[in-house]
Amino acid sequence: MGNGKMDKRERHEPCAEGAFSDIASPIVDEAIEQAKGIATAPSAEGLHQLRITMRRLRSLWWSYRPLLDVGENTRQRELFRSLADSAGKARDYDILIALLKLQQKGGDALPPEITDARQAALEAGSEVFSNPEMKTLLLEALSQASGALVARENRHPLQVFSEGRVAASEKQLRKRARRAAKAKRSDVSAFHDVRKAGKKARYLLELFGPVLSAGHRKTLKRLKKIQKRFGALNDVVASEKLLRDNAPLLAALGEPERTLKWFKTERERHLRAAAALLRKDWK
Repeated sequence: MGNGKMDKRERHEPCAEGAFSDIASPIVDEAIEQAKGIATAPSAEGLHQLRITMRRLRSLWWSYRPLLDVGENTRQRELFRSLADSAGKARDYDILIALLKLQQKGGDALPPEITDARQAALEAGSEVFSNPEMKTLLLEALSQASGALVARENRHPLQVFSEGRVAASEKQLRKRARRAAKAKRSDVSAFHDVRKAGKKARYLLELFGPVLSAGHRKTLKRLKKIQKRFGALNDVVASEKLLRDNAPLLAALGEPERTLKWFKTERERHLRAAAALLRKDWK
């Protein structure tokens, strides 16, 4: 049995279960406000920011997975993933348009089919987030997870818990980075897995930053390199897939084979750059 001073310190030490609501509530509130803004004035940038917010929520829920019901936690993270996907489609078209302009080197204007598809994606995203049900779903997810954590009998010190979950995300990132470094250059999915793991680790470093030790700063520095180089690769890969999945859009460009050849060349160039980064920094 500890002395009175120790007991008092333990009682006042922040616990992971109690801190969850303090961390999650402002992010949920931010998502709700962003959705209101999109309903009022739809924009691809607004939807992109909301997609980032949904990814932060998904990462936070992942970090608390060991303390929550697995099935419910998975369902809620899937909700955040689905909303993030809905928010990102207009932004994906903006990236595609930018790459097509780069390919054409300031040549002919893009066909209206491209800009029409972008507008349709913007309107679809706006419709999803204009629905009052989205606010209800987010608040229910927050309430359910917060209630389940508060009801737990065992308590975990926030710093110990945070260090452990951030370390787990960093371990996952290193594992995927080493796998991608050994993968064939054509294995785009292996590089995409690195990017996703990097995003998760970065979000957790930001969310738990105030209670983490200084040792994680090195990882954050390396993550910035991944974000830049792997983000450029993902832009090319996602845009190429967007064209291949929409044959009418590809045909509207006039020279589909030439366009796809350009994307293939860019994809291979960015894959080489990503692989070089992994060999250098993630051995």
